[in-house]
Amino acid sequence: MPGFVIFNFMIYAIINAFTPGPGNFLALNTVTNYGLKRGKPLFFGIFAGYYFVQTSCCVFVYALGSLLPQFLAVMKYIGAAYILWLAIHIAISKPGKAGDEKSASFWKGFALQFVNVKIYLFGITALTGFITDYSRAFPVLFLFEMIIATVGTIATATWIGLGMMIQKFYEKHFRIINIIMALTLLECIYSMLVS
Repeated sequence: MPGFVIFNFMIYAIINAFTPGPGNFLALNTVTNYGLKRGKPLFFGIFAGYYFVQTSCCVFVYALGSLLPQFLAVMKYIGAAYILWLAIHIAISKPGKAGDEKSASFWKGFALQFVNVKIYLFGITALTGFITDYSRAFPVLFLFEMIIATVGTIATATWIGLGMMIQKFYEKHFRIINIIMALTLLECIYSMLVS
């Protein structure tokens, strides 16, 4: 697998994981409202859910590649369209506030990941857009999904650890940060479609 593919995969993974999303906002809101100690069960639920969903994405892409290999080529273009939508959405988005959370349970964090469409699209797009052209072996797909889940966990932990500091910085400089991330995602689309 060429180095530029892995590099662009990592850029895509980092941008997608660190951008504001349901898990990151819930973690930020929980740590600011309940503190680290009381929020731990919810955080561990978010992390466990991330790994479970990415494992499910790996199984889906592997099965799809085994049963309908020609569909993976179509998925690359669907993934490119999703990344384009994500780039536009990031470029025009403004900081938001997460809703008030009444409890910080493991199951609440875990269940959030099952309805978090962002991470399903994240996992499937990353595999079909960057990896399946070079390998469709289950261990390779699984490795890259675990990288995605780990990057996502690190991103959520960063939102937890930096809490309000990130929120204030992001709110102050969100426009330039969003434009840089959107332009970087456009480069990822280019590399997906020309490889």
